[in-house]
Amino acid sequence: MATKSQSYIVPTDAELLQAQADLWRHSLYYLKSMALKCAVELGIPTAIHRLGGAASLPDLITSLSLPQAKLPFLHRLMRLLSSSGVFSVSEESTEVMAIVYGLTPLSYLLVEGIAADGHINHAPFLLTATSTRYIDLAMGLADWFKKDAKTAPFDHVHGASLFEESMELLDPEYHKMSMQALVVHDNFAVDIALREFSGIFQGIKSLTDCCYHGDGTTAKAIAMAFPHMKITVLDIPQEIQKIPADGVVNYVGGDMFKFIPPAQVVMLKMVLHHWSDEDCVKILSNCRKAVPSREEGGKVLIGDIVIDPASGPMYETQLLMDVGMMLMKGGRQRDENEWRDIFMKAGFSDYKLVSKFGARGVLEAYP
Repeated sequence: MATKSQSYIVPTDAELLQAQADLWRHSLYYLKSMALKCAVELGIPTAIHRLGGAASLPDLITSLSLPQAKLPFLHRLMRLLSSSGVFSVSEESTEVMAIVYGLTPLSYLLVEGIAADGHINHAPFLLTATSTRYIDLAMGLADWFKKDAKTAPFDHVHGASLFEESMELLDPEYHKMSMQALVVHDNFAVDIALREFSGIFQGIKSLTDCCYHGDGTTAKAIAMAFPHMKITVLDIPQEIQKIPADGVVNYVGGDMFKFIPPAQVVMLKMVLHHWSDEDCVKILSNCRKAVPSREEGGKVLIGDIVIDPASGPMYETQLLMDVGMMLMKGGRQRDENEWRDIFMKAGFSDYKLVSKFGARGVLEAYP
């Protein structure tokens, strides 16, 4: 049945002019990503950090060994990135040569070689997301929609799966970078989470951390913070083999779709967004079987994005990450209702959204 037509009010002149400006902006959004990629490949965030946290254009030209003739073009690049919050800029002078650029929290994440605890260079994530292998997926998205493709766009375009052996065989260098990006994505802010959510772990006697191509960083951090806790890491055998035994954490090679080592608590941190709802129900069902009753302290702890329109600027990030997972792995990000649905389908009796954590959320599901 056709949808009943509705009358459309013709936009005003002012609305049309604004709409044109908005169309330009949306059409050229990718240039912000490419400008950021350029800045990282040139080493601009690291150069500013090494120059004491502040640098003029001449400072950057000299530090980066760029041709002097590129100075006016570097100014235009830095102007765009500063307007986007990537770098700070001094307002003390209108002279281009006297403008001083500094790091913001965003560009701090892209500095290489900071020894501070908890700092992780996010360049591998940025370079993976802005690579031609990834951009090609977006370029061909309409074609993917038109075809009865059963696989994610990444698999459909490249004939290999991201993070998997098939991609390593096809393009070893890209696979290496994407695996580094996955580790950055998963391990960032573990120290912050342990400070903010230490109460969640109080009283837990045993915990199984179900990983997806992890390196044991989260488990080792929990073990240091809660030395009384028995911690097991479950991951695919080829990843477990890469982690050196430390005598603190028990590492088990296996498949979370088949079996999860029993523990009082099972944890899934940045794992479920890789998978479809059907796959998540299978994983969560195994998690439920691995933990005792709620009365005995049994629960499944999930750290993942929770889409929320009320989360302000985080909302766009959550939606972009959702489409990103659709392109990369055929997975998805979920709002609270969607999380509740898969918990119930997996046989859990109840759940709780414990807290928001940046663009992510912390949830507990109870057997």
